[in-house]
Amino acid sequence: MIDAVTKPRTKVRPKTERPRLHKVILVNDDFTPREFVVTVLKAEFRMTEDQAHKVMITAHQRGVCVVAVFTKDVAETKATRATDAGRAKGYPLLFTTEPEE
Repeated sequence: MIDAVTKPRTKVRPKTERPRLHKVILVNDDFTPREFVVTVLKAEFRMTEDQAHKVMITAHQRGVCVVAVFTKDVAETKATRATDAGRAKGYPLLFTTEPEE
């Protein structure tokens, strides 16, 4: 009689980590017209008039406001495009990104 040694089969699954999300932040300034900020928020972040107005007012009152959260690439692209929209009109409109906690 032969003693067969059987090894337990273990499948090694690589632990897939979800990509870290990044916040897009609207930075308030005293020069960009409110209506223009609302227009950019609606166009770039697909917000309703009401949502965009609330974000704009929050940034106006607090100095900054988180607009939305995306993967790093998407957040940086949207922040750049929104900032560029302001620059194209000569406004100091600024959107930044930072990793979510």
